[in-house]
Amino acid sequence: MPLSAQRCSSKSLTQSRSLLSLFLLPLRRLFSATSPAAPAVSPTMDFAGSEDALRGILAEKQAGVDAQAEAVRKLKAEAAAKPEIDAAVEALKVLKVEAAAVAKRLQAVAASGGGGGGDREAFRQAVVNTLERRLFYIASFKIYRGVAGLYDYGPPGCAVKSNVLAFWRQHFVLEENMLEVDCPCVTPEIVLKASGHVEKFTDLMVKDDKTGTCYRADHLLKDYCKEKLEKDLTLSAEKAAEFKHVLAVLDDFSAEELGAKLKEFGITAPDSKNPLSEPYPFNLMFQTSIGPSGLSPGYMRPETAQGIFVNFKDLYYYNGNKLPFAAAQIGQAFRNEISPRQGLLRVREFTLAEIEHFVDPEDKSHPKFVDVADLEFLMFPRELQLAGESAKLMLLGEAVRKGTVNNETLGYFIGRVYLFLTSLGIDKERLRFRQHLPNEMAHYAADCWDAEIECSHGWIECVGIADRSAYDLRAHSEKSGVPLVAHEKYPEPREVEKLVITPSKKELGLAFKGNQKMVVEALEAMSESEALEMKSALESKGELEFQVCNIGKSVSIKKNMVSISMEKKKEHQRVFTPSVIEPSFGIGRIIYCLFEHCFYTRPSKSEEEQLNVFRFPSLVAPIKCTVFPLIKSQKFDEAAKVISKSLTAAGISHIIDITGTSIGKRYARTDELGVPFAVTVDSTSTVTIRERDSKDQIRVNVDEVASVVKEVAEGQSTWADIMWRFPTHSVSHPDED
Repeated sequence: MPLSAQRCSSKSLTQSRSLLSLFLLPLRRLFSATSPAAPAVSPTMDFAGSEDALRGILAEKQAGVDAQAEAVRKLKAEAAAKPEIDAAVEALKVLKVEAAAVAKRLQAVAASGGGGGGDREAFRQAVVNTLERRLFYIASFKIYRGVAGLYDYGPPGCAVKSNVLAFWRQHFVLEENMLEVDCPCVTPEIVLKASGHVEKFTDLMVKDDKTGTCYRADHLLKDYCKEKLEKDLTLSAEKAAEFKHVLAVLDDFSAEELGAKLKEFGITAPDSKNPLSEPYPFNLMFQTSIGPSGLSPGYMRPETAQGIFVNFKDLYYYNGNKLPFAAAQIGQAFRNEISPRQGLLRVREFTLAEIEHFVDPEDKSHPKFVDVADLEFLMFPRELQLAGESAKLMLLGEAVRKGTVNNETLGYFIGRVYLFLTSLGIDKERLRFRQHLPNEMAHYAADCWDAEIECSHGWIECVGIADRSAYDLRAHSEKSGVPLVAHEKYPEPREVEKLVITPSKKELGLAFKGNQKMVVEALEAMSESEALEMKSALESKGELEFQVCNIGKSVSIKKNMVSISMEKKKEHQRVFTPSVIEPSFGIGRIIYCLFEHCFYTRPSKSEEEQLNVFRFPSLVAPIKCTVFPLIKSQKFDEAAKVISKSLTAAGISHIIDITGTSIGKRYARTDELGVPFAVTVDSTSTVTIRERDSKDQIRVNVDEVASVVKEVAEGQSTWADIMWRFPTHSVSHPDED
């Protein structure tokens, strides 16, 4: 290029840069004037900040882009000089790059729930692909294209589940001296009518008006709000706050409120975009019949609790007629989900582990509460939820003292659930206890909290811990006619005034004939206030109308048909219906969240591919140990068999891998199964033991392998303790990692 041309080009470039700065300056002044606290954002800036702040910055950046675009259009319309137009276009490009950088960051923050970057969908897919490929679980009836909401556990999945349930028994049943029972899955209709399930065990459903396809109404609203928050980068901070509030109180919505929100947001059927019906209740129980006649209706149980409640009288006697005591049950439950999704998180058949802790309603203290009072973890009381705030770290003892948690026994089980979940391997930073909102909680419940675990699907309810008061036992007492009550003997007899209702069966029989029994039952079931009101009316008028629900009409009761009086009696004992504290564990949900919390990837030796690893604690790992002869050799194979026998005798689950593949590939295979320890047989006298996550190795004698693995696998010692006692082994096997 000639020197004159270079000078001309340099002059033009300087002029363009000068013009560019002139175009950008007013916009920068605009941003600083309207939002003095907003930081300048560059394409390479690693800016943090909350989702709301980022939305505000993005709105300002987009306003700048729009203003600059209008300036470019105006310059072109006025046929401005080319350098001036070029400078304006360059300014527009800079602003677009800045806006795109903010949008990208906002999308990452929104997709991760405000907790930083990361692609939840990609992570989830990596976990699920690994779980299915390694046969932790698969879709049931796969060769027939499967059935939604039904899954089979494969060998490693069965082992993890078995280990979780074994620890549940140890942590709760053995520790608390609980009475374990095992009741049938098929339940007579009368039992579930008494419990309220036949009438009220429902989810709100909507239908596609044209195709009839069914959807869960709350799922549609939840998905809409989450998608808007994660993908609509033009949302204002106010609109984003509205969607977050809807998500926070969604479980508190009535059918009418849910329907109103679906209409307000214009939500239609996901598949066809057709209009939706109004939400209406759908009963989730699978109905069946008991016996060949079909005349005895029943249901597949939706929970295991009712079997414990109906056995209360016998369990109370077995426990020496003493309170408090707890009964526990592990078993299958069935719910005909409207739209099963999210793998193991929402299925139609699943394993529940439930506890019913029976306690005196007048004394809900717990002698072991002091053992958990100093635990501190994330709690999410209803006040924080309704105010749109986040869960906060709280001391459990303080929460009970302030009345945030209703009583000590409920608090004790919340603490024990926290210890159980974190011992399994659940990340305590992604575990919170959320209190039920008013409409969520049953009218009879004193308090209710859910242990929620965060995974790639968001916060998932995995354990419910409820104070159900005395509702269940009272309901079954009334329906069955068998009093499910407890007794407290007084040291000395007490004189009390009691209501006595004495129906005249002769007079009632003459008056009501075939309905006599139902009228007598209705009279005897009156509350004290109702009975005293009837007594007053009969004494003043001699007759009154009385509603008998069993026959669905009012009848005329006369003075000679019933005697009502308050009499003084001596009582030797107090008879009462116990309250129940119920922790209910969704085992499949806990296991799925555990899979995600334990999953990570690390580079291979070549660093060209990522290796999948499950960092299961030894407590739940499906296999505790693998045994690898370093090379195919008869003497190494024989040594491996000796080690295998000693591991079997010690009760350590293990596998022997004698394939000819490299030791590195064999390590990778077992790391992907979450096996914590690998024994490599490279001599007949001593072998190496490798720990999965650190990849550190020690050398031990062949006859010490079983005792060392057992000691660390059962938690008697840590791996760090073992490292102190045995010589470390530097990696020397070819292709080891």
